[in-house]
Amino acid sequence: MNAIEIKNLCKSYPGFSLDHLNLTLPSGCIMGLIGENGAGKSTTMKLILDIIRQDQGTVTLLGRDNRDRLQLTKQDIGVVLDEVGICGCLNPKQVGKIMAHAYSNWDSQTYAGYLKTMAIPENKPFQSFSRGMKMKLGIAIALSHRAKLLLLDEATSGLDPVIRDEILTMFSEFTRDETHAVLMSSHIVSDLEKICDYIAFLHRGKLLLCQEKDRLKEEYAIVHCTTEDLQVISPSAIQGVKKTAYGVEAIVARSAIPSGMAISPMDIEQLFIFMVKEASEI
Repeated sequence: MNAIEIKNLCKSYPGFSLDHLNLTLPSGCIMGLIGENGAGKSTTMKLILDIIRQDQGTVTLLGRDNRDRLQLTKQDIGVVLDEVGICGCLNPKQVGKIMAHAYSNWDSQTYAGYLKTMAIPENKPFQSFSRGMKMKLGIAIALSHRAKLLLLDEATSGLDPVIRDEILTMFSEFTRDETHAVLMSSHIVSDLEKICDYIAFLHRGKLLLCQEKDRLKEEYAIVHCTTEDLQVISPSAIQGVKKTAYGVEAIVARSAIPSGMAISPMDIEQLFIFMVKEASEI
């Protein structure tokens, strides 16, 4: 079963439109959602959660329509948005007691373990927390009620590299269970490249690409050449071009690169930057 199926999803605001978005996240996998500010990442998350209503299209979560509140249970979904919505006067210990009543599958022992692992002070009020500490508490809650699907919007933002690495490991371990899945947006592309099975690029409300991460890295490389040399490569094989003082760099399908042309490996952040620049010029 697919954890998420999004078909022809549309939402329009003055000055912005999410345009016929189609995404499928298989169970047992992590998908990274990449996009610049205003690309539509948070809008997509809110549509998935039915916080805002779509103008068109459908969203299916764990085999059920996301608008069917009688069938879709919050027990199965762990959520960390870019702002963690907890009353400022509460401390983590009090939050745990409240969540035990909100979630039938709440695991107090697991929650206490995450508070300790992430060095979250259990008696300190939430309003005194830094942004990073607030995000850590949100993650601890999301991982403590035996959810099957995690929806994470900039969940590693504001965290130091060490704790980010530990949390990414938690997400990877979460999907060792093949009934679990994670959809995760982040500006820190290196985080997504480290743990994601699938990568989706959003730009100005349009999906530029959605593909298996490993296949992307296998299929494309960066070519270093002159403008004239690039013209011998089929335009359909070129994902993006950047002009430099020394010629051009282009991301090109490896199968279309002529023998002898200088190439270097490509990372996901480079591919996204190249594709966004290419799309912006169209």
